[in-house]
Amino acid sequence: MTSSNHRQSEHDIDALFLDRWSPRAFTGETIDEKTLLTILDAARWAPSAGNGQPWRFVYARRDSAAWPVLLDILDESNQRWAKNAAALVILISRTHNISATTGERRAAYTHAFDTGAAWMALALQATKLGLHAHGMGGIDRAKAMSVLDVPAEDYRVEAAAAIGRLAGKETLPDDLRARELPSQRKALSEVAFEGKFAG
Repeated sequence: MTSSNHRQSEHDIDALFLDRWSPRAFTGETIDEKTLLTILDAARWAPSAGNGQPWRFVYARRDSAAWPVLLDILDESNQRWAKNAAALVILISRTHNISATTGERRAAYTHAFDTGAAWMALALQATKLGLHAHGMGGIDRAKAMSVLDVPAEDYRVEAAAAIGRLAGKETLPDDLRARELPSQRKALSEVAFEGKFAG
């Protein structure tokens, strides 16, 4: 077993998986472009079916002109705390591929799965650099498609992520403070089954 960050695994895993969590309290400090691009570089090395690499990242650092545009894509409930992040990333997946041999346009059935793998790589690299990343499904996808000029015929907006340095929970609105701790996970036996589904 591994213990770290008020969490304990059932088997000996790397502590990085326990240290990664999704806080809402960020300091409002900026991060430099090199640091952010390092995090996104890790994300692009995620595994993908057929090496399709369907992920796309639209990002903004808090001191950039694009910052208010990306912040406005988030639901108001997420804007309340994400406004103090150092960077925001909108994760987009390519839903179709073009065959290199036939030129045929075909559905990329694992686009969301693969982009989720890229998100995990992003989050782990942020953790390794002493930062934190918080993924968000609470976004206005239609607005994101429009303001970011995402071609609807081939791409889908999946989620957003806030990246930043951890602050004390006292910096959060009162109703969020009690939730500001690393979450636990279901027992392995509840999610992993030998030979037959049992969930």
